[in-house]
Amino acid sequence: MSLQLRLFGGQSDKAKLAASNDGSHAIDKSKVLASTDTSVITPLNPGNFDSVRSVPVVPAPRYFTKEEADAMKSLAKDKTDGARQSKRAYKSLAHIEAADKTVHKEHRKYEGAVAENELGKKRADAGLAKKLHSMRPGYARLGLGIDLADSNARTRIDEIKAKLTGGSN
Repeated sequence: MSLQLRLFGGQSDKAKLAASNDGSHAIDKSKVLASTDTSVITPLNPGNFDSVRSVPVVPAPRYFTKEEADAMKSLAKDKTDGARQSKRAYKSLAHIEAADKTVHKEHRKYEGAVAENELGKKRADAGLAKKLHSMRPGYARLGLGIDLADSNARTRIDEIKAKLTGGSN
């Protein structure tokens, strides 16, 4: 152990190196880029491309009966209303997704501000630590000066005692 460590304490260089932040990180790219839900459409999960088909495709020209035409007219009315309601529902779902995105973005901005401010706080802490380290030699000089003054005073006191008592302690 060095003299400085014995006099002023502190960690060894090896311990300081182990305790310091060497610029490493724990940012996992796969977690950052992971979907927010397993069913979200992404280039890696393009969806299933299913569609809606309420009636089968008529493969060739044909005649329909009055009953078939009436049933299709009724079904068309139902499907038209269902399409209108589906359009409203999908529009609402899109608004909900947009709101979720806004909340998500704002939360990430907040987290960014927290991280940035934490770095600012750590910079201030590091600045203070550097300042305190730069003051250590001055404190050491003051301490040595006090020790020297104490030693000089004790020597002087011992000399005075010796004179007054005739040389015996």
